[in-house]
Amino acid sequence: MRIFQRKGHLFLTHIPERSDTFQWLALMQHHGSPTRLLDFTWSPYVAAFFALERATTQGAVWAVNPKKLVNVTERLNKFLEGSLNGAIGIGEPFVMNTRLIAQSGTFVVTRDEGFAIEDIVAAYADPEDTLVKFELPANLVRPLGMRALYMMNITNATLFPDLDGLARSLAYELEFHWKYDPRKASIGQDEH
Repeated sequence: MRIFQRKGHLFLTHIPERSDTFQWLALMQHHGSPTRLLDFTWSPYVAAFFALERATTQGAVWAVNPKKLVNVTERLNKFLEGSLNGAIGIGEPFVMNTRLIAQSGTFVVTRDEGFAIEDIVAAYADPEDTLVKFELPANLVRPLGMRALYMMNITNATLFPDLDGLARSLAYELEFHWKYDPRKASIGQDEH
């Protein structure tokens, strides 16, 4: 985080307070840096987009019950220091960035690094009421699912409202327009 803080200010219009760990970690996460945060969203449609976008065989959506997790909004440092009870926290930084807003984003964070969230939840008294995995067989649901999400304006361009998102969105737009035949209202092969 120290390295990102020392160099990231060159690209930011709003520079967080150095002590605002959550905001710095959120910025780092949303720009591809490794952090201890796990991206989650309050929107099942956004979750489906991220599960299906690059899936070739199997995608998955993980759902958490926020009532079973520690609210770490404005308390992340206390949680990481061990001042709050619980092994898994959920929350957002007070000052949100554009990507977090566009994605209806939130973060899940574990106190102990190096453990998968499903392994931590397995030790909970009621793990099935805390974390659920929905498997999406990409070969069956991706074509229609991605088309429906595209029609709902859930794309890389809207979820990453910047030049990077626009550029990333072109891959699916080309896929969508080459495969979709509006005369038949179905996805099919090019008939030329």
